[in-house]
Amino acid sequence: MSCALKYFILAICFSATSIVVYGQQTTATLSSTPTLEELLDYALENRITIRRAHLGVEIGEKEIKSALSGYFPQVIASGTVNHFLQIPTAIIDDRLIQMGQQNTSNIGAQATQAILNPELMLASRSASIIRERYKQTVEEEKISAVVDVSKAYFDILTTEEQIRIIQEDIIRIKRQYTDAHAQYEVGIVDKTDYKRAQISLNNSQAELKRTHEFRKYKYDFLKQLLALPPSYPLDLSLNKEDLEAKVLLDTTEVLNEERRIEYRQITNMKREQELNTQFQKWQFLPTINAVANYQLNYFNSEFSNLYRRGFPQSSVGLNLSIPVFQGFRRQHEIRKSQLQEQQLEWDMADMKNVIAAEHSEAITNYRAYMNEWKVSRENVTISKEVYDIIKLQYDEGIKTYLELMTSETDLRTSQLNYLNALYLLLASKIDVERALGNIQIQ
Repeated sequence: MSCALKYFILAICFSATSIVVYGQQTTATLSSTPTLEELLDYALENRITIRRAHLGVEIGEKEIKSALSGYFPQVIASGTVNHFLQIPTAIIDDRLIQMGQQNTSNIGAQATQAILNPELMLASRSASIIRERYKQTVEEEKISAVVDVSKAYFDILTTEEQIRIIQEDIIRIKRQYTDAHAQYEVGIVDKTDYKRAQISLNNSQAELKRTHEFRKYKYDFLKQLLALPPSYPLDLSLNKEDLEAKVLLDTTEVLNEERRIEYRQITNMKREQELNTQFQKWQFLPTINAVANYQLNYFNSEFSNLYRRGFPQSSVGLNLSIPVFQGFRRQHEIRKSQLQEQQLEWDMADMKNVIAAEHSEAITNYRAYMNEWKVSRENVTISKEVYDIIKLQYDEGIKTYLELMTSETDLRTSQLNYLNALYLLLASKIDVERALGNIQIQ
């Protein structure tokens, strides 16, 4: 087995081992009843978009190292074998003389070392910018993961609470149905009361079924955000978080665009473009390389004796290449790069306006949902009090069943409106934090 084949097999084995190890390292576990912090930690390690962004960082490192490899000596080996069917002929002093042997060959190597090269200068100075670009992509994906997973988590918790409220409502309606039917059996009331109770019960059971279906989808969506299989057991119904304690936010915080990842990405792009402009100016510089050559030449009229004796030749020197005139291409490239810089400046100005508008929308929504949440919370208290009073009056025969059913519907509606307002308030708070650039991922 040749050495080249051995190295090839070893490389394949090493690559396969690396893939297995990587797969083992990325395997993580998540409890079936995780907290928000556990979900976020898992998402930051396992979400597919984040993994892909981490691979981008590695790709960026290889891109940098590939570009900087030109600073190392570049060695090229070459070889030729020629058999002349007709030996070349030259004219010397009006005489035709055959030059050379029928069989020739040469084996050689050339080493070059860059001394001055504009492309290598660009690669060296842009390394930090390229690294920053890929790291910012990872940060952007992590911020999106925190926002998406947090909203999905709060959505599921409020949905679980909606199910609990509807189940309590069904229990009340069943009790009312039983009482109304019993009163109908003894002739106290007609059948309209328990028929109305039957209608309310059917509607509530249908709403419960619909909410269960929505809950299933919301769990599937959360699993998709976490890169979990659909069959993974996940249950947040036991998480009794005090969501009301999470709604407060400092609405007086001043917006600073430089905290936003999107603004920092454009800033880094502008730095990269400025460096490209400088590179186009460096194109006027000469390219200088140190060169070393070594070659063995073989000549013989008999092919079997071709490699019995070699005639070496070697040399060292400098290669200098000066770009004199290229049809004004360099001037056009410089101007084009400068114009692209101006485009990025306008992009930065536009991004400031976009960030300001996003912040204004987010803070406006937060304040509006805060007011709606406070009103709906008060409505829950009032509707519960009204229901309790009317229930007592109905039991004593003062109020009609229709009034009892109306108060019960108002109670359920106010409770569900409260949960919707609570979720919208929590989601809008996350939007404000993102607009301010306060979601920082270390």
